[in-house]
Amino acid sequence: SLILGIFTLKTIVIIDYGMSNLSSVLKAVEYVAPNDNVIVSSSLKEINDADKIIFPGQGAAKKCMSSINDKNLAVVIKKNSIEKPFLGICMGMQVLMDFSDENNGTECLGIIKGKVRRFHKTKDSMKIPHMGWNRVKKKTDHPIWSDIDDISYFYFVHSYLIEPENKTSVIGETEYGEKFCSVIAKDNIVAIQGHPEKSSVIGLKFLKNFIEMS
Repeated sequence: SLILGIFTLKTIVIIDYGMSNLSSVLKAVEYVAPNDNVIVSSSLKEINDADKIIFPGQGAAKKCMSSINDKNLAVVIKKNSIEKPFLGICMGMQVLMDFSDENNGTECLGIIKGKVRRFHKTKDSMKIPHMGWNRVKKKTDHPIWSDIDDISYFYFVHSYLIEPENKTSVIGETEYGEKFCSVIAKDNIVAIQGHPEKSSVIGLKFLKNFIEMS
């Protein structure tokens, strides 16, 4: 943190491992944290020096994990998820698990116990990926939900869902053919399957709540 007069400037690093269009995440975070230093980086030093971490991602699990490993980011991601507020978004949530069924099976980061699997198609008309606006039901009180109404709408695009071993870590649930964990919290980590950066006012509030979490 840089101290400017009485204001403490926080450094928020959005991890860039080459698997996401980060401009919408960057714009949204700059909007809700105008007085903080928001940077997109894959530098180990910048990630380690950050006060908060945002870990977005999209694409396929295997490609995401190869990209993380190619950039030697796995260890630094694990370390920072333990040490400071850490927000996973979309694929950045899924790769926190142990294993994904995607791409004939992919070993993930193993930061949160559990796995990732494809949606069960409950009827023929059910489109996969799950795409568009859907409600998130709050399961547990958490600072991330501050001033966000229950069953608020978030924007989703995904074909896979997470199944954490510890059900008490599920703080938000969404229904699409079946109920699935859409928001999870463990120690310093909060992760969301939806895209807060594309979820209008509610999504911006979610990001602001994360920035304000100590």
